[in-house]
Amino acid sequence: MRVIGKGGKQNKQEMATNTKPSTGSAKQNKNPFSLWKVILPVAIGLGVVAYMFWEDAKKENLSEVWRRIDFSTRTVLCICLAFLFMFGRDFGLSWRFRALTDHELKWSRAFKVDFLCEFTSCITPSAVGGSSLGMVFLNSQGIEFGRATTLMMTTLFLDELFFVLSCPLIIFLTPANEIFASGGATFSHGIKLTFWLVYACLFIWTLILFAGIIWKPQWIRKAIGKIFSWKLLRKWQSSAEDLGSNMVATSKELKTKPFRFWLEVFGGTALSWTSRYLVVNALFLGFLSQDDPWQWVIFARQFVIWVVLMISPTPGGSGLSEWLFSEYYGDLVPTAGLALILAIFWRVISYYVYLVIGATIVPGWLKNTISRLHENSSGNK
Repeated sequence: MRVIGKGGKQNKQEMATNTKPSTGSAKQNKNPFSLWKVILPVAIGLGVVAYMFWEDAKKENLSEVWRRIDFSTRTVLCICLAFLFMFGRDFGLSWRFRALTDHELKWSRAFKVDFLCEFTSCITPSAVGGSSLGMVFLNSQGIEFGRATTLMMTTLFLDELFFVLSCPLIIFLTPANEIFASGGATFSHGIKLTFWLVYACLFIWTLILFAGIIWKPQWIRKAIGKIFSWKLLRKWQSSAEDLGSNMVATSKELKTKPFRFWLEVFGGTALSWTSRYLVVNALFLGFLSQDDPWQWVIFARQFVIWVVLMISPTPGGSGLSEWLFSEYYGDLVPTAGLALILAIFWRVISYYVYLVIGATIVPGWLKNTISRLHENSSGNK
């Protein structure tokens, strides 16, 4: 993959050459969305939930826990509020896509790109994320491929920057015995250690992205080239060179952006992540009958959960998410069974809904994209 600048006839011709599809590449586009990649995370998630139900059933009567839940008007409204917060997440990311494209991308197309990216996140390991195919999705909505790659590099930097800036603030405002102390000493120590190790890696990666796409992209490009010229890393040299080229191209475009642009795109980033976290707050408000004094702690722990889930090896964090939620929030709810029920509602709203939406959108998107690729290929002959 090669990033091409926006100006000049030669650049446009190179872009046309570099992005010219073949019948083989069109077929390969089906691979990221094959059926087994949708079934696998669902099977993992359901398997872990079934096991957790089995273990909890040995300790308490889960059917009694379910019967004790009062689906009152308050509960139903809070579930609706949780869905509203998830819409806020989608609105924030769609707003960011529009801002990044200087509002060239219509709202309907921005939402489609958002849903496709989220679907990709659901069926790939968390470390890969939805940005892995984001440039393809943007390109299918009329954004030049080279520019789309630049925009996805920017979204990656904005997401990492949000975590790097917000996590220390949240930790500072929340007592350590409330944000990390849960599920016993071993669990608390493990999640605290994991969080800080992942955060340290995230901080270093964000510095590299900052230097690579804003400050000194040429330095980073040369450093990456030298590192991956080593014999042990040589098989990844081509991908590393692409990354360096993308950083240089991204830097050229971002340096021309005004402060208002940065304010808008970071605002969309903050809105999307904050809305996602507030889903859990809404569920706790609805399912716990008493006035919940732990709303800030519930919100703060979401930062820890999502940082830890960044290293999940399972698609979309399936399995690990349900277990981590039940263990981590177990000290804030009366029973382990209720914690598991809350975890299931959380995953349905924030994960399984996107699998359904994605499975609905992807077939039509693939059909239109492959048809367009064949038309372009025929036209170039």
